[in-house]
Order: sequence, then structure tokens, then C-alpha cells
Amino acid sequence: MVNNDGNNQKTILIVDDEQPIVDILVYNLKKEGYKTLEANDGLTAVDIALNKNPDLILLDIMLPKMDGLTVCKKIRSKYNVPILMLTAKDEEIDKILGLELGADDYITKPFSVRELMARIKANLRKSEIKSEQFNNKNEQSKDENKIIAIGDLVLDLEKIEAKVKGKIIDLTLREFEVLKYLAMQNGQVVTREKLLEAVWGYEYYGDIRTVDVTVRRIRGKIEKDTSAPKILATKRGIGYYIKTEQSEN
Repeated sequence: MVNNDGNNQKTILIVDDEQPIVDILVYNLKKEGYKTLEANDGLTAVDIALNKNPDLILLDIMLPKMDGLTVCKKIRSKYNVPILMLTAKDEEIDKILGLELGADDYITKPFSVRELMARIKANLRKSEIKSEQFNNKNEQSKDENKIIAIGDLVLDLEKIEAKVKGKIIDLTLREFEVLKYLAMQNGQVVTREKLLEAVWGYEYYGDIRTVDVTVRRIRGKIEKDTSAPKILATKRGIGYYIKTEQSEN
């Protein structure tokens, strides 16, 4: 069991209209030391999320009153919290991660409790790291390099901001982290598995299609022609890398 106490105990909002699933999740999450909140429809989920500020949200797609994708979008517009989407259809992965919703991760039903807990812990850990970096940024050395510039791509690590040819690109935190990690490898190819471990935070649980979909989403924002990317390139059968020499994009 996770020994969380006081303010360190994380709260997870479970959003699902199937009460037996909610009950199972509540039982297992509490056993792991988490606090839980529950919502059985989309409208209630948005209200609880914005008023209670949970540390992570488990969000089903098929919900009464307001579907999960809309719920995700509404919460994301006002509150930056890790959102793990629950879906019964594997084919919906592109839809979940491909839209401008900001979902951090997904898991398909039926899922094992062990895998779900691993995903939750990984996303919470990443969120904590980002929070610590933000809170400590004023204590960092002024000489520390907070800008990464490779060709037309410029990443401001302090502002968590990306620019291509001087134009600010609207990226989710996860998308920015993917670009940042690749940019820090100096043009070296990074495997999908390594990206999954480094950016999403888990090594043994996860679908590398998560990486592929996220990369496609990034390319849609930073590339002029996604079929012939000039910045974020693919090494067929291996992984991805940032081109150190970028032709006109």
C-alpha cells in the first residue's frame, strides 16, 4: 500500500456511468492509499473537477449528459490536471489522442488493475516533477541554458513554450515534453519504447501507439507538410529524432 498521509495523499476523480466499475476502482485506489471522488455523468464530472481540483482524472468516453471528449476539453481549458481516458474501443485511440483535448494517456477496457495502477502512478509522478520544476525555477542558476534552438525550432524550457520560425506553437505539456526530450538528444534517434519510458514514465506498461499518435499530433502543428517533415523525422522501424539541419519548412 502507498503510505500517503496528510497533504501528500493524492485524490483521483473517477468518471464512469457504470457503478460496478466505479466501485472496483474506488476499492483498489483506496487500497493503494489514494483518496477518490466519483461522477457518473459528464456535467457532474466537470463541476467536481473544477471545484475539487483532483490530482488525476480517470475519464470514460461514453457518458450521459456530456461525453468524455467534451468533458476533457472543458476541464483542460481551465485546469491543468493529468487525464487518463478510459475506452472500450481500441479503434478510438486516434480520436482520443488526436483531437486537441490534452488527454495525457488512455487505457482500453477491459484492463487489469495492475496496469491501471502503473499508469496512474506514472502520470502522477510526471505531474509532480513538472510542479517541482515550476516551483523551483526561481532558484535555478541564471547561467543554466533554458533555451534549446535547433534550426527553426526553439524551445523555452522555463516558459514551456515552443516556436517554429518565431511563431508560438500551441502544444500540450505532453507534446512539449516529447519535443524537449528529442531535442536534447542532439539529433540521435530515440526508440518509441525509450520515449514511452522517458516522457510517459512507464517502461513495462503502455502502448507504443501512444507515441506514434502524439508525434502525428505534434507534426500537425509544427510541420508545413506532415508527409515530408523537416523538423520531427522518423527513422523507419526504429523511432524519431529532431533534424539538426532543417531545410526550408
